[in-house]
Amino acid sequence: MSKPISRRQLLQWSGLSGAGLLLSSCGSNFGAQEIGQVIEPLNQATQSLLLSQKPVPEFSIHQVEPDKLLINTFDQTPKIDPAQYRLEISGEVNHPMQLSLANLRSLPFTSMVIQHVCVEGWAAIVQWGGVKLQDLLKLAQPKLNARYVYFKSADGYYESWDFASAMHPQTLMAYQHNGKLLSVEHGAPLRLASPVKLGYKQSKWVTQIILTAQLMPQKGYWEDQGYEWFGGL
Repeated sequence: MSKPISRRQLLQWSGLSGAGLLLSSCGSNFGAQEIGQVIEPLNQATQSLLLSQKPVPEFSIHQVEPDKLLINTFDQTPKIDPAQYRLEISGEVNHPMQLSLANLRSLPFTSMVIQHVCVEGWAAIVQWGGVKLQDLLKLAQPKLNARYVYFKSADGYYESWDFASAMHPQTLMAYQHNGKLLSVEHGAPLRLASPVKLGYKQSKWVTQIILTAQLMPQKGYWEDQGYEWFGGL
């Protein structure tokens, strides 16, 4: 088990360049996904598009729809002690780490107003605030073979993303919602938020981020029941 990192380590690692990280991802070879087989679902053209795409247009703060973001739960809302909370980053990384909420809030803050789109047919314009996932991954220094990012949650929910979408500049690990600290019902202390993925890809109560070289048989809670894996918008 890795030890919690110090503020000094955060400051040291935050200056590391992500250029090599992006170049290694661009050089990855992806195959097509075949029915009934668990193989890499992205090809090179798709990954290149994701890496080069411009940020998704955002909305005005005045367009936020506070009553439209519905509360969906996978099991029961977990009880998490904020003082004891740690976000663990492990797998195919050079610097496995555990981050406290204080560590996360000491990193550069990003706010965005985007549309959250649910596969069930509803949508809501929401303000999210937190730390860019790409900043966290750069701190952990992914190895050259890292291609997928898995997320595990305190309630047992699990998800997996392609590496390029995780590195999108508007993919956040959010601890703020509509200008206030994230509520437990919406995933506090930390959840995924991104305009490039459908709602079921945006895990709540995230406690672990695991980088892998291969897409594992368990791809995601809903994907393992037939939902589409990529889940992009």
